[in-house]
Amino acid sequence: MEMEILMPRKNDASSVSNVIPFQMEILSGHREYLSRWVHAGHPMGVCDADIFSVEQRQAGVSSGYVLIWVRETSDPAYKIYSRGNSWVVMDAIRENVLGQFRSFADALHMVRPVLPRPEKIVAA
Repeated sequence: MEMEILMPRKNDASSVSNVIPFQMEILSGHREYLSRWVHAGHPMGVCDADIFSVEQRQAGVSSGYVLIWVRETSDPAYKIYSRGNSWVVMDAIRENVLGQFRSFADALHMVRPVLPRPEKIVAA
């Protein structure tokens, strides 16, 4: 007696991935923290910061980014954006990545350490 083994047929729909890459976005809490950080950073040379939307979306990269101006240059000096589950700080002039951080506050702290990082605050 012959036995037939049936193999599932692969169609085009089954080969398409349904995985959505994780990406963090700039939320209202980030905007509020950025505003406080800029204000606190004025004495240390932080002039301004603004949030922009990206023109072309990339999988795993946030739809917005932050540009930071400092008194040493009229061009934006730093760019911060999220990739996956980390925040990337980039030298906006030379386009070099300066570091990847677990939180938005840590990324800003790398640029100028002017505010205590929220997770580091200890109640007295």
